[in-house]
Order: sequence, then structure tokens, then C-alpha cells
Amino acid sequence: MNQSPLTSLLCLALLLNAPAAEEITEDRAANTVVLDAISVKNLGIETVEVSPTTFEDSLFALGRLAVIPSKRGVVSSRIPGRITELLVHEGDIVSPDQRVARLESRQPGNPPPSIDLTSPIEGLVMQSHVSLGEPVEPDTEILEIIDLRTMHAVARIPEDQAGQIKVGMKARVKIAAIPDKAFEGEMLRFGTSADAVGGTVDALFLLEDPSGSLRPNMRAEFSIRISTRDNVMALPKEALQGDSANPVVFVKDFDLPNAFVKAPVTVGARNDRYVEVVSGLFPTDEVVTKGGYALAFAGAGSISLKEALDSAHGHEHNEDGSEITAKQKAASEASASGGSGGGHSMLTLFLALLSGILFVLLILSQFVRRHA
Repeated sequence: MNQSPLTSLLCLALLLNAPAAEEITEDRAANTVVLDAISVKNLGIETVEVSPTTFEDSLFALGRLAVIPSKRGVVSSRIPGRITELLVHEGDIVSPDQRVARLESRQPGNPPPSIDLTSPIEGLVMQSHVSLGEPVEPDTEILEIIDLRTMHAVARIPEDQAGQIKVGMKARVKIAAIPDKAFEGEMLRFGTSADAVGGTVDALFLLEDPSGSLRPNMRAEFSIRISTRDNVMALPKEALQGDSANPVVFVKDFDLPNAFVKAPVTVGARNDRYVEVVSGLFPTDEVVTKGGYALAFAGAGSISLKEALDSAHGHEHNEDGSEITAKQKAASEASASGGSGGGHSMLTLFLALLSGILFVLLILSQFVRRHA
């Protein structure tokens, strides 16, 4: 169908007045934090490259440390008497057969006969039950000594999860009093009864500590390894920011130096060290593991995305980081030549009026042709 000259003019005017398609970078400006090199150093930012790894599915539990009965010893006397010497005190380390006290017997004599008391095991003097000059009987515990190099770590497992744990399973055990170290424990056996009030059953793990820094009743956190999976995308849990409903991570920008993009992620299983990432990241992405929390509050004082891109690419960008189009550039130049930008506004108004006039003329021409 042939178009009338008026129709062609109308279409041309509408095209001139329509907004041009612009290059859009989805919320890039709002989600990008650009810092200078000094700020990156001061925040201590560290990154890790995302890659498939072996992921441990684990069960978390709380518990306490306990003394192994065979590692406990006491010092006592075979005869009645009184303590005349105490050679060690609570907190001292003693070795097997070390002389620890002296007892004067009640047998007659001038002086009365005395005997030396020695330690039955190597360990730490936990308690001293007597004082100098105090009378003792053969059933009196004078000193309590415990070998703390090997201990039981007792995990309180919810009864409905106890079926997942088997003898020989390994656990990473963290002690609240020693936060910078993780101990390796092996499951020995379950307790003889369950806790009816708490609904838990004890699981005993053997813990080795040659330094002897552990103490009975210290609070322990257990990550019991149930199984492992290969080729899982996982990140150190420190990388995860935001809340549980909207988790995010900061990814190093592929183009700009010292720039980090906030990226929403979908997470799966977690253990004591890592979190599984189901979606939102790609292999080789560099994710911030240390300093991510600070990045969430660095936006207001950071370099703008426009400034960073202008510096990196050598030409100007829009505030949202997108490239400036030919129309935007022409409008900017027209605005600059017109002083305050009134020329651009007048052009827009003129085109709008022209479109209206052409539309009215088109209607009139159709009306005239029908009645000719």
C-alpha cells in the first residue's frame, strides 16, 4: 500500500521524537564499589578463585571435653600420718614416679619414720586436697593428677540425627578457648544412655593434644563428616554477606582495578568452613573472602563507577557505567552550546508540536479523500 506524503512525514517526526535505545548495565553502578589501592590495603581485602572442589557434608553439634578415666591418677599413702612436705602445687606438670610429698608416719620413733609419696602418672596436678601438717588416712586423696594429652570430646547429638553417625567417623573439633586451632577427633562409641530432657545422646570422640593445653569441661563445637561430594562450587563461609534470605558475595570486577561487584547467590549445604554455591557464580570468578563486610559500607566514600571507567578507558561514560551513545553525545554538545540546556528542551517541544500538527493534517486529508 502506498503511503501519502503526510503519512511519511508523520512517521519521520515520530521517529525523531522517540527515545533512542540506550546501553544498559543492570544496576552496575548501584552494585559496584570502586576503591583506591590504599583503601584495598587498609581493608585487608583478600580473594579466592572459584573452582569445583570436594565438599564435606557434615553434622554440627555442641559438647564438652571430658577426662579419660584411665588418664586420671591420685596420690595417696598406704599408712596413716601427717603431711610434712608438699613439693608440687595445682597447675604443676609432674612425671611418673616424681617425688611430690613427704609423710611422717604415726609409728613411734625419734624422729618418727617418714616416707616419700610419688606421682603414679605423667600429667597436670589438678587438685591438692591437703595442707602441710594435715593428718591423712590411707583412703585420703592427697593429689589428683590428670594426663591431658589425650581426652574425650563428648558431642551431644540430637536423637533423630544419631543414626547418621558411625564409629570411626572423623570430626573437626573447635574449642572456644582456643579459637585459632581445630582438632581432629575420631568417633569411639556412644554413651550408655540418652538425655531424656535434652533429647540427645552422647558421642565420644578421641582427641589428641601433645601440648596439653586442653582442660576438662571446655566447650567444644563439632563438625562431624558424614560424606563428601566432588565437583562442588563452594566458598569459604567468610565470603558470604547479607542475610540468610538474600545472601550476596563481592566479586572482583573483570575490567576495573580495585573494583568489586555485589552479586546475589543461591546457597546450598554448609559446613564449619565452606558454603555450597548453587548459582550466581562462575568458575574463575574471584570472590572476596576477607574484607567483604567492610565493602558493604564502603560505597558512599568510594570512587564512582563513572570516574573509574573514564580513567580506565580514556573516554567518558554515563553515571551508570554504560557507554555514551551518539544521541547522548549530541544532546550533551547541544546543551553545552545552548548554555543551560534550553536548546535541547526547545527542540523536543518543537518536534512534539510538529508531530501533533502532522497528525491532525493526516486526519483531515483522509476525511477530504473520503468526501471528494
